[in-house]
Amino acid sequence: MRERCFHLATHVKLTLLLKVNELRGEVKVHNPDKSGSAFASQPANSPRDLEEGWMMSSQSRRVLLEVPVASVQDVLAAQEGGADRLELNAALSLGGLTPSLGTLIEVKAAVALPVLVMIRPRPGGFAYEEADFKVMQRDVDLALQHGADGIVFGILTDDGAVDVDRCRRMLRQMENHTAIFHRAFDVTPDPMAALEQLIDLGFRRVMTSGQEQTAYNGVKLITALICHAAGRIEILPAGGINRFTVADVLARTGCNQVHASLRVQREDRSVMSRPHVSFGSAVKLPEDRYEATSAEAVAELRGMLDMVV
Repeated sequence: MRERCFHLATHVKLTLLLKVNELRGEVKVHNPDKSGSAFASQPANSPRDLEEGWMMSSQSRRVLLEVPVASVQDVLAAQEGGADRLELNAALSLGGLTPSLGTLIEVKAAVALPVLVMIRPRPGGFAYEEADFKVMQRDVDLALQHGADGIVFGILTDDGAVDVDRCRRMLRQMENHTAIFHRAFDVTPDPMAALEQLIDLGFRRVMTSGQEQTAYNGVKLITALICHAAGRIEILPAGGINRFTVADVLARTGCNQVHASLRVQREDRSVMSRPHVSFGSAVKLPEDRYEATSAEAVAELRGMLDMVV
């Protein structure tokens, strides 16, 4: 296995030299399709064809680019830039939450690219109360009914292990649709054991930064995961991948796809007349915390209101 992985990495380092130069803007590649579609010369009948069309021989395929998006404008920009696949979220600043049904409907009307829908009912960790889990199940049904090409989710137990029972229930509900386990994987205590569980469950893909803050820092584990998976599940490097790090991640892991959030800031001047007014928390909560309604606080306020004559 190690020898196979060594040869894979060596092959990638040699054959990706042209790709690296292209990524750096040093080589121009002619694309007869002005839309920039990843599959301009490969007719596809559906978004699923688009998602699978890149999986050809190593000589003919290109590295697939998945871009997380949160609006129709994001989707159109990603398509224009040449994205191959989209991960639709809300609240990307919180790591991505379940998008609205209206957003999904409009996104599907706007592009033909594969759209994978994030199912994450709240920020914070990934051990969910039963009420949260029911919301996730409902959101899966609605997303698939309205054209989602796959579902992205991750559920853990209180000790950070893969929640096999709930993941299995979600997968049965999805039937044959593509299932992706998101970066909840990056906080599992035993990544190889977790990977085997995801394979046994039938996930198609797992997104990971190699259990580091960025995929660049986690390339050692990402490479080990790719080798250990041996084609049984796709490994999708994600986390801090950008134009400064992508070439190194490709060369050191031999991966054939990446997930990259390529964002810039836009200005919205509608709030300028009252700059002192804020609509969000001034302090970012750590990832192991999340805000929830306090029954005690509600009862206290209710009691105070009931005392008002």
